[in-house]
This record gives sequence, C-alpha cells and structure tokens, in this order.
Amino acid sequence: MHKRPQKRTIGRRELVDFPELELYEVEAKVDTGAYTSALHCTDIREETLEDGSIVIRCKFMDESHPHYNNKVFEFREFDLRDIKNSFGDVQQRYVIKTPIQLFDKTILAEFSLSDRSDMRYPVLIGRVLLKRHFIVDVSRKNVAYKKRQRQKQNKD
Repeated sequence: MHKRPQKRTIGRRELVDFPELELYEVEAKVDTGAYTSALHCTDIREETLEDGSIVIRCKFMDESHPHYNNKVFEFREFDLRDIKNSFGDVQQRYVIKTPIQLFDKTILAEFSLSDRSDMRYPVLIGRVLLKRHFIVDVSRKNVAYKKRQRQKQNKD
C-alpha cells in the first residue's frame, strides 16, 4: 500500500527560498483563492537565439526590493498561458518551473511571471502548489521559517 506524505501546516505569510534563482527569505502570500503561484519579475522578454530556439529572459524582484540582485535569468522551458488576475482580468503570462523551499522540503513548482511591484508581496503561493503538500492556518505566519530557524539554533 502506497502511503501519502503528510501535509505540513503553513501560515498565511511565509518566507520562502528559491535556490536556483539565488533568492532567499522572500516574503510570500499564501492565497487559497489563487489557482496559480506567481513570482515578481521585471524586464521580461522573449528572444530568438541563433539556432532558432526561443528563450525568455527576466530579472527577479526590482531595484526597490532587498533581494534584488540585477541578474538576468534565462529559461528555455516555459509556457505562455492565460492567467486570471485578482481583478478577474485575463492576462497572458509566461510560466516557468523552479524549485521553492519551505521547511526542509524543496518542491519543483510552476510560477507565472508578472510585475508585482504594485503588490505588497513579491510571491503568491496558489492552490496548485498547496494541494499535495500543505495545509494553511490563516491565524499563523512564517511557520516554515520559524521551524527552520529553531533547527539551525539546535545544531549550533
């Protein structure tokens, strides 16, 4: 019999890591109303390489964000999808897969790329990511981060 992994409890806000994007302790809003997760980026552009393949390039965060590193990231694997924003308007957005870390768990997840500079949180965690891994306790914040900090202190 195949045993399902136990779901961990997270709060309505979490500090998350994106190791492949070199972004750590980024504040994320956990939104059970959102289907897709989203990641704040700027300067999103599609380019055709000499071999004819298409890539997207972007920078994560923006100059006003403490985690901004001015690095251009390139993705050869991506989708272009219709995503409904919080106002109910449909926008075409690029969607990439990248690992996200909460607790000691690293999950390969899809994120739509959008300019979230007018939003309070640069990362939105939606239902698709939450579904198999987490239960949300809206009365709590930074559950995963606090647990990881305690584990670090116990090792020292």
